Amino acid sequence: MRTPFIFLLLGLTLAGCDSKPKGATSADGTEATSQSNAELTGEAAEADPEIVTLSPAEQQAGEIKTGRVRSQPMGTGLAVTGTLDVPPESSVAITAPLGGFVENTTLLQGTRVSKGQTLAVIRNPDFVQLQQDYLETRARLEYARTELARQKELYEQEVAPQKNYQRALADYNALRVQTNAQAARLRLAGLPVGGRIVSTATLRAPRAGFVKTVNVTVGQSVTSTETLFEIVDPEHLHVELTVFEKDVSKLQKGQLIRFTLPSDSASGGPERTAQVYLIAQAIGEDRTVRVHGHLDKENDRALLPGLYVRALIETGRADVTTLPNAALVRFEGQSYGFVVEAAGRYRMVALPTGRSEDGFTEVTLPADLPATTTFVTEGAYSLLAKMKNAEEEE
Repeated sequence: MRTPFIFLLLGLTLAGCDSKPKGATSADGTEATSQSNAELTGEAAEADPEIVTLSPAEQQAGEIKTGRVRSQPMGTGLAVTGTLDVPPESSVAITAPLGGFVENTTLLQGTRVSKGQTLAVIRNPDFVQLQQDYLETRARLEYARTELARQKELYEQEVAPQKNYQRALADYNALRVQTNAQAARLRLAGLPVGGRIVSTATLRAPRAGFVKTVNVTVGQSVTSTETLFEIVDPEHLHVELTVFEKDVSKLQKGQLIRFTLPSDSASGGPERTAQVYLIAQAIGEDRTVRVHGHLDKENDRALLPGLYVRALIETGRADVTTLPNAALVRFEGQSYGFVVEAAGRYRMVALPTGRSEDGFTEVTLPADLPATTTFVTEGAYSLLAKMKNAEEEE
């Protein structure tokens, strides 16, 4: 008798478990399953680390502008490396011509010096003997001048023989040469010619420039062959490039050189230009040729002798795909751009870059991005900052 009752109870229980069918609508008129899928899709989009969204206010604040890639001609040629350098006359090595002890110097590397400025004071006991010899020789020269005048007068009056006059003339000329030589040696050592005797000499800058190296300390003993300081005048910098022998035939005088410094890739610094001026006529032991280029703009404070450069020597021009420099960002050593997926929604994509010219950079689009894709052309760094801030908050 109880069996039908049990079956009836089980049937009611199963019906209660399936009281909300799969296609039933919720109170707001949407299907429950559809709503759940939408939430999951939204959450997946928010979890995508390459996606960043901006409100209209944030877009305005970030000055976001959009556009497409464009094809334009850019220089093609030889990618080379080199350094910035100065001509030989702009680099000076300072020595103490007669040696001695460094009594005083206040120079530091990088100090700006003017022509004639004191670089160091050198003390040497031999300086006293040099000045003494000069003064004694000069005194003998004065006597020889007087004696020459006397012998000339006697010879003209036929009182003394001619040989006495000739001997006096020879003595005078010999002492005059000796006096001039000793005076030149004193000037070379930085010592006064005549006047009071001193034991120190002043080393002065032969030209204006910057102190490149300082190789001495106070009290150090130096010889005439040691380089105490190096002064470089960077006013006439040039770029020295290394080109492999197989590419020499492509080089011509007057070709445009575009070069960048190591710091330019990180800071977005400007591209600089030069012109090929000299091409070496001999192959070096490393099978390369040196190319000398004159800078189009020399008075650039960022340029210093010895800086490493990457350069492109233009040998022609070709059409390439480009984006404005403001459309690209550097992150973890790679270049990226932002694709516009929807209003206020942007996806970061890797964009390998090539040459840069006149505010535009060559880019290589991924295979799945057509040329009609819309990119952020200004404000890319604002999007990168928003994306990274969001990651830090998580």
